[in-house]
Amino acid sequence: MKYRSTRGKDTGFSFEDVVMTGLASDGGLFIPEGIPTLPEDWRNKWENYTFQQLSFAILRLFIDQAEIPDESLREIIEKSYSTFTNKDVTPMVQIDSQADTWILELFHGPTFAFKDVALQFLGNLFEYFLKRRNSMHKDESSPVNRITVVGATSGDTGGAAIYGLMGKENVSLFIMHPNNRVSTIQKAQMTTVDEENIHNIAIEGTFDDCQDIVKLLFGRKEFNQKYSLGAINSINWARILAQIVYYFHSYFSLVRAGKAQPKIVFVTPTGNFGDILAGHYAQRLGLPIAKLVIATNSNDILDRFFKSGAYEKGDGGVKETPSPAMDILVSSNFERFLWYLARDHESKADDLEGKGNDAGRIVAKWMDDLKLDGTTRVSGDAHKAARQYFLSGSTNNQKTYETIRAYYSPPEGSSHVNYLMDPHTAVGVNVANTLRAQLIEELGGDDFTTVCLSTAHPAKFVEAIEESLDGCEPKFEFSAICPKQFVGILDLKQKYKVLPNSADAVASHIEHTLL
Repeated sequence: MKYRSTRGKDTGFSFEDVVMTGLASDGGLFIPEGIPTLPEDWRNKWENYTFQQLSFAILRLFIDQAEIPDESLREIIEKSYSTFTNKDVTPMVQIDSQADTWILELFHGPTFAFKDVALQFLGNLFEYFLKRRNSMHKDESSPVNRITVVGATSGDTGGAAIYGLMGKENVSLFIMHPNNRVSTIQKAQMTTVDEENIHNIAIEGTFDDCQDIVKLLFGRKEFNQKYSLGAINSINWARILAQIVYYFHSYFSLVRAGKAQPKIVFVTPTGNFGDILAGHYAQRLGLPIAKLVIATNSNDILDRFFKSGAYEKGDGGVKETPSPAMDILVSSNFERFLWYLARDHESKADDLEGKGNDAGRIVAKWMDDLKLDGTTRVSGDAHKAARQYFLSGSTNNQKTYETIRAYYSPPEGSSHVNYLMDPHTAVGVNVANTLRAQLIEELGGDDFTTVCLSTAHPAKFVEAIEESLDGCEPKFEFSAICPKQFVGILDLKQKYKVLPNSADAVASHIEHTLL
């Protein structure tokens, strides 16, 4: 299995290259050069696999044994998910029996966010590759291989990255968050970790500004090479790869619950398109997904694209919402999906390899247009094809609050169960309910199961929960849901550096810190 850039210039990369490099030199994102084939008997063979066993089976499709032997890959997987508090890693809970709606809980990792699924794995990959590289040195005078991981977070990635990399030998992490634009718990999770290799930066700007700084630093060839930059954001292919697993895991959870051949609609709250892109790769592998539904808050660039075919930033910049992890103007991972649209529906080349190369040129042009003009548009055929895979919807702040309240205290006679969800999950559930009639029409009946991805524990967003449940019965008590890891966390000393929205300022800070 080899990997290529979405912008065409970098090809033939190994999995190790992709993990350690993060972002292609041409500014593109790495994707596999081909989609592997599932084993013919995958349904029967994998049905009773644990999450760890399923991870090994799926990851093995994308990682050659010559790069990571079976025994080592199993050890990395076991180590990554030993930190989770639920034996199923990503369990399922039914929240509406009449509509057959389920929650896929992705928040049982060490930082109570879905990012743990991928970042525990990625942190252990960094450690594995660095140890192997350093063990190959012929003598003690050889320079030690190190990596400087630079990342941006809208809230959850930061904490998950820190808990995935803290204490790792020869790894330094610099994580940027938008100052005063993350929840108090999210900020505390990041800034109270007292490890020498962890460095927090608060940027005076938005998440998109933080993300832009990351890409600018990777684009500085001399700086990149000097400090061996590595990516922790979902621009790193390993993040997407690890997340494919829980789409298959939820499918088999439904099979074990008595649904012989479940017809599934996945509803994924998303800002950066990484979580739902993993579902699209699961779909391309052959998982029978009836529809993937993109759920956005009022920062709705993705919803607008699937309705119009125009990918544009819009006016007014990033809007602050109760679901801050989705407060994103430009979705980095969307470029990966655009590459497939370009190859299959825009390229005029005659052969598949020619189409792949041409797709890189087209995507590079689209990204340049977006950067310069704030907008780009795909052809009518490409837009039609995109809508065959995805449906989209958005919601506003008030509906997010109302959805949290409706499931926390369902009215008498409701088919809802009592369930407390965080505001990101509420965005997904609200969109699922809003689009249900349209889904019934598109899918020819209501004989489908809706799986909404729950991306974070509600305790991480206590401000939004309290706003939603004000005056509600039974009265909401934070102590009833507060994980022991959060007790007293707001009283701990926080350590971070406030910097202006400037790649130069961040680069200077990294250089000074690593002296």
